[in-house]
Amino acid sequence: MSVARPFDLYAGDGSTLAARKLEAPFFQKIADDNPGNYLADDGLRDAVNVALALGQPLLLTGDPGTGKTQLAASLAYQLGLPSLLRFDVKTTSSAKDLFYRYDALAHFHDSQFLAEKPAAEAYITYEVLGLAILLSLSPQEANPFLPERLRDRGPIRSVVLIDEIDKAPRDLPNDVLNEIETMSFTVRETGKTFSAAASLRPVLVLTSNSEKNLPDPFLRRCAFYHIPFPDRMKLAEIVHRRLGLDGGFTAKMLDNALRYFEEIRKLDLRKKPSTAELLAWIHLLRSLEIDVDHLDPGQARELDSSYSLLAKTKDDLDLIKARKRGET
Repeated sequence: MSVARPFDLYAGDGSTLAARKLEAPFFQKIADDNPGNYLADDGLRDAVNVALALGQPLLLTGDPGTGKTQLAASLAYQLGLPSLLRFDVKTTSSAKDLFYRYDALAHFHDSQFLAEKPAAEAYITYEVLGLAILLSLSPQEANPFLPERLRDRGPIRSVVLIDEIDKAPRDLPNDVLNEIETMSFTVRETGKTFSAAASLRPVLVLTSNSEKNLPDPFLRRCAFYHIPFPDRMKLAEIVHRRLGLDGGFTAKMLDNALRYFEEIRKLDLRKKPSTAELLAWIHLLRSLEIDVDHLDPGQARELDSSYSLLAKTKDDLDLIKARKRGET
């Protein structure tokens, strides 16, 4: 049996691979987000160092796919910090949720039915900023409040990622100003206060998609950087680091594909493709050995079908296909 190309896998006519005397190929997965592959531009590098020098949170904006979220992992990796803690902000998140959660309902229930009244501490779960502050303390101080997986790991410095803070209610950023400046918090239900060791102050990275403006008092306390979309040279380096070049896919074919990709991003698309979409698209072009400037017989259909990786709406897909026909 011969190995099927990707566009031969599903015929859509009820026939099986075996009937067509084909076997499914082995697909190479796109490399995961190895922090060693992260590339920061000079501006981002300088913004990180300013935030580190001043002990301020670093607020990042930029188009989806420009590396805002991955920066935190890169920072932990390059500084040799063993802990990366992440909080994904929701529209219902409160300031307290960054530090701890208290299960009041379970506590009330158990208080009604257990002979010995349980302490509030048993119903408290510490969240990312709370964990980072606890991890900066000695194990003797921190272990009683840490989950088992994190006990005896301190005292260490942690990188904390608060992703998409602009999703939060407007009060949240202002409500954590004092706690972020002092890197301390109080558990209201127990009265306990925890403060990070000064030399192991957590590194705080916040991302925003600019869906709404953040309060000015909060912005004044952050170092800020807007990550621009990578130019062609940097995109080529990202592709080399994540995918490499092999088989019949040459450096010239990659350059042609990147130019083609840049032209697509210049269209009036509702959602412009990011580096994640680019990597998936290049991965497909490479597996099919497609040179977008010199198509072999049959590859025009494959290239046309590949646009489903770059477009996320019908209108965007129509625009990209119209560009191919020279109608834009």
